Amino acid sequence: MRVELQIERFDPVSGETRLQPYELEVREEATLLDCLEQIKDDIDGTLAFRRSCREGTCGSCAVRVDGRTALACRTPVAELAAAGGTPTVAPIGNLPVLRDLVVETAPMWEKFRAVDPFLKPKPGRPADGRETLVPPAAMEVVRKEALCINCGACVSECDAMSVSPEFLGPLALAKAWRFVGDPREGETVRRLEALSGEHGIWECTRCYLCNERCPRGVDPRDAIAKLGAEAILAGHTRDRGARHANWFLTSARTTGWLRESELVVKTLGIVASLKRIPLALRLFRHGKAPLPWPRHKARDLGPARELHRLVGEQDRRGALGIVQGERALDRIEFVRSVAETDSEDVSR
Repeated sequence: MRVELQIERFDPVSGETRLQPYELEVREEATLLDCLEQIKDDIDGTLAFRRSCREGTCGSCAVRVDGRTALACRTPVAELAAAGGTPTVAPIGNLPVLRDLVVETAPMWEKFRAVDPFLKPKPGRPADGRETLVPPAAMEVVRKEALCINCGACVSECDAMSVSPEFLGPLALAKAWRFVGDPREGETVRRLEALSGEHGIWECTRCYLCNERCPRGVDPRDAIAKLGAEAILAGHTRDRGARHANWFLTSARTTGWLRESELVVKTLGIVASLKRIPLALRLFRHGKAPLPWPRHKARDLGPARELHRLVGEQDRRGALGIVQGERALDRIEFVRSVAETDSEDVSR
């Protein structure tokens, strides 16, 4: 199969970036990584890229293909060819480029280390002196996060990091939940307090691109949501993001909808809100902001309040409610895949 690619080349000496086209013959079952290796071996030995395991385990071959981050070893080149056009291969985003497809990962690892990625066990040992045994069900809350291979795909896609480089980012925060959610962890309160500060949990913009691009189904945004839920449950509500989330819940429970006029005051505080009165008046004049009074209530608040009551009754507060939702989505996806497989069998 003849394949055409264009690769973003970066020269660290001149500082210039250019797109270089390549044409090559490959097997139909070849991956993008196979193409990169063939280019380096047979066409252009100066091409620089990273790779190791070739099995989607090490994460070192992450690149951007037409703007979407993926593992080169898990990207079938036949699919790229079928899409038409000439695919563009570029280095992953939000990290400095060293040369061609190779990026400097030091900033990513600094944030990784900043969340203290080690288990801090609770004091004491079991009576028999052996290691602490944990039932598999108790580890369900960190099952997805334990699958992370540190490829940096989520970092590459993070909109918040592109605007605020100081943000810890989805990789570090997903790893943080791996330990905060572990039933053996003994410093949960300290961790949550540290993660609730500036450039922590609440700086995530909830774009969900990290979930969409993660090659291992870690879903970093879900991990960040679990951290936020646990932080609020533990009383860490000083951050504006936490106050914003709290008001969403209160507003939905009391009136059945989001009271946006009150949201600003509840999130920013009275003093900061007063400074924004001129903006509020302009919004009101153009019909973009409703008056806070009288409060509008949904016709039937019963379902919203019943849901809130059930969550409290089942003790699904904090991260447990999110984990329950993940299980439900997994079941829906499984049933859908089985139905599609049965449908294909029938058509055959």
